[in-house]
Amino acid sequence: MDSRVPCSEAANGQQQLYPQFLLVVFADTRQQKLLHFRLFPGISLSALLGSILIITTIACDHRLHTPMYFFLFILSLLGLGYISTAVPRSMTNSLWDTRSISYAACAAQVLFFLFLIGGQYFLLTIMAYDHSIAICKPLHYGTLLDSRACVHMAAAAWGSGFPYAMLHTANTFSLPLCQGNALDHFFCELPQILKLSCSNSYLREVGLLVESVSLAFGCFIFIVLSYVQIFRAVLRFLSEQGWHKAFSTCLPHLAVVSLLVSTGMFAYLKPPSTSSQSLELVMAALYSLVPPALNPLIYSMRIQELKDTLKKLIQPLVFQQQ
Repeated sequence: MDSRVPCSEAANGQQQLYPQFLLVVFADTRQQKLLHFRLFPGISLSALLGSILIITTIACDHRLHTPMYFFLFILSLLGLGYISTAVPRSMTNSLWDTRSISYAACAAQVLFFLFLIGGQYFLLTIMAYDHSIAICKPLHYGTLLDSRACVHMAAAAWGSGFPYAMLHTANTFSLPLCQGNALDHFFCELPQILKLSCSNSYLREVGLLVESVSLAFGCFIFIVLSYVQIFRAVLRFLSEQGWHKAFSTCLPHLAVVSLLVSTGMFAYLKPPSTSSQSLELVMAALYSLVPPALNPLIYSMRIQELKDTLKKLIQPLVFQQQ
């Protein structure tokens, strides 16, 4: 891939080429930089450790080798990649007091970020289906969600995310850029790159974004309908103990979906003039850091089986240190 960013019809009427993009400085003053170095690594480390802990717990306990925990295992793997896409580059730039990111590195960042966030969203849709079958059709659960079906659905989530990310990345980085090479963001993000494109050339990518939003909305409707069926079944048939187990399983999933959808909608659907740059940076930090950091916390606190297994794994380590 060419390491120069094309820019046609600049102010002087001549085509210009830029070797790199310039990212925004997230922290200007020394105090802000100290906060940046404490906050970003702290949240990132907690997200990485939490995801690794869940992955290890599910892998070590054969009782957790069920469809629900298999999908949670895959979700944690995606979370590991998600938190590692945008934050390390921002920390490196801040450490070395630079704003630059190469054209190829920016394209790779966009590709992996879209792939991971798309894969997470498709997997959350599959998890809604898993919950609805487990609660509404428990007698058919083993037939509808056997090991082969789970692997196929997980592969579909990963496989659907990559073509989606590849299509957007290839299309975006083929557009001529006429507004310079400075991104108003601390990492490469699709809407920010489109702001730099020529006014007569970005409509193609906007069309793809509309199709993606429509697909995401369709998945969201499927999730909502799945939970309508779940709540109807819970209120009609289950006992109080069954209610508690159903809600402890479903509420973490709803919390993660709500967080991902709300922050993503703010980033990709809001008009460019509705918020300041500082608010955009804060919201970008939220949806790039908070979902992968909260996923392990939400699931480990709400699902009793996972909590019990975590205790069994951690207690021997604590006693050895004592």
